[in-house]
Amino acid sequence: MTGQTIAQNLTKVKSIFSTPQKVVKPLDAPMHAHGHIVILKGNLAPEGAVAKVAGLKKRSITGPARVFDGEEACFAAIQKRDIKPDDIVVIRGEGPVGGPGMREMLSVTAALSGQGLGEQIGLITDGRFSGGTRGLVVGHVAPEAWMGGPIALVKNGDTITIDADKKTLSVALDDNELGRRRAAWVKPEPREKTGVLAKYARTVHSASEGAVTG
Repeated sequence: MTGQTIAQNLTKVKSIFSTPQKVVKPLDAPMHAHGHIVILKGNLAPEGAVAKVAGLKKRSITGPARVFDGEEACFAAIQKRDIKPDDIVVIRGEGPVGGPGMREMLSVTAALSGQGLGEQIGLITDGRFSGGTRGLVVGHVAPEAWMGGPIALVKNGDTITIDADKKTLSVALDDNELGRRRAAWVKPEPREKTGVLAKYARTVHSASEGAVTG
């Protein structure tokens, strides 16, 4: 408390209007050459996937898949320090139908960053991320695993490439091999069989269509 009025306290503080600010930039003079969100497509994401690339030093990676059905299984592997540099972590079964809903994989990415792996691995999921993620992570992979998307066919050791510059997300498998795996794939039972979440899972659309119901 100074015993003065607010105006008296602020007499030496410059007005925010003292320096002109151009908040909305023109199209021919953007703040950055590219946006921080990239849509990737490829044989792992025919309907697309979303990567946040702001501040990334490493915008592409190729490595062996480490596949987990659900966030909890992945988190357990991280706690055991089973994830190594250059691995491509695959978390599936977290899409709109599989979740049901799209859980945020923030605990997984935070744990990986805590182990110093945030910039050394890739991570893809049919779930989602928040703005707090770090590293080359790709979410909203569509079609999701629960609906038989290619992410459901990936096996440990498959070579996956994430390339934010080329906007691609692919696995080194030809159409014949993917077809054989698809023929052997069995759709899992829904996680929720009754109630609101079961109804949601029955009516929700793909993440590529906004994960809306109806």
